[in-house]
Amino acid sequence: MTPQARVAAAIAILDEILAGAPAEQSLLRWSRASRFAGSGDRAGVRDLVFDALRQRDSLAALGGALTGRGLMLGRARSRGEDPDAIFTGEGHAPATLSPEERAAGHAPDATQAMNLPDWVQPLWAEALGDDAGPVAAAMADRAPVWLRVNARKADAASALAALAGDGIEAEADDRLTTALRVTGGERRINNARAYLDGLIELQDLSPQLACAALPLADGQRVLDFCAGGGGKALAVGARARVTIDAHDADPGRMADLPARAARAGIKIRSETRPQGPYDLVIADVPCSGSGTWRRTPDAKWRLQPADLARLQDVQAGIIDQVAGLVRPGGHLAYMTCSLFDAENGDQVRAFLDRHPNFAQAAQQRWTPLAASDGFFLALFQRQE
Repeated sequence: MTPQARVAAAIAILDEILAGAPAEQSLLRWSRASRFAGSGDRAGVRDLVFDALRQRDSLAALGGALTGRGLMLGRARSRGEDPDAIFTGEGHAPATLSPEERAAGHAPDATQAMNLPDWVQPLWAEALGDDAGPVAAAMADRAPVWLRVNARKADAASALAALAGDGIEAEADDRLTTALRVTGGERRINNARAYLDGLIELQDLSPQLACAALPLADGQRVLDFCAGGGGKALAVGARARVTIDAHDADPGRMADLPARAARAGIKIRSETRPQGPYDLVIADVPCSGSGTWRRTPDAKWRLQPADLARLQDVQAGIIDQVAGLVRPGGHLAYMTCSLFDAENGDQVRAFLDRHPNFAQAAQQRWTPLAASDGFFLALFQRQE
């Protein structure tokens, strides 16, 4: 595909997404209908779509319309590219620009430059204060790829050497000895020997830092209650010789966990009805995902106030449920990939009001300004 043809494909996909279709489904539909597109073409179109969604409102302002064409026109103008070299109307390129399209467009105002839904912006400002603008700007860029070195099988030096052998460039991070930032060849990771042999796992820096902050000792019982793919269970198992149970309300989310655990050399049991007491319970609860919106940018445009209210009820119900599984003296780790106070600090205060037998031991929030994804950890200790 030519660069112009990729833009034309992105325009069609974006129009579907703007009409309400989830981004991943629209991309998959296009991919299945476009057998001529190679892996590089599919990756290129995906990048165009996701870049446009991250900067939707500012690109729409520059392009003069909240449409697929408007977003791609705005992207060209934002990058100093000649739109006429893209909108040529030749072959599979987008049709030439109309006089109205040429005349439309303006620099985004302060609200549009945030690239956030209008109703979200007050919540964003309340949570982040002076960092609201810088964090929103960081969310307009592509997220970095991070790896976690599995300390059961490797150290940073040996993992870096193995990755280099497969053409993957990465660098160590001084905040965490097991964290590697990928700087080149990220699309090769899933087929790299370092990955297939369990030396490394894909995991963002922020949850890595959160898992590293958890109190662990050999011989403990640990429950990853909202396990999903099991990334936190694997991170915990790499740190200490503990007994790990994993649970998820949708067991299908854990389908890949047995294979991942086998690669990592870590034993993890899947539990449909966990039975306490546990020394540590991890509850990475369902949330708005506002801290990860640069990875799933369509999610921020689909989230509604009613969705946030429903999620808050789910979160409160989960931590109330797992509180009874923690042994006296044990810990409960409440985690979200959200930046909103409603899902973080507000939940912490409400939980402590409902459960006076728990005390807060630690609390920390990470943002793209200091780590990578937005992430929140509150650690509670049961007193009796």
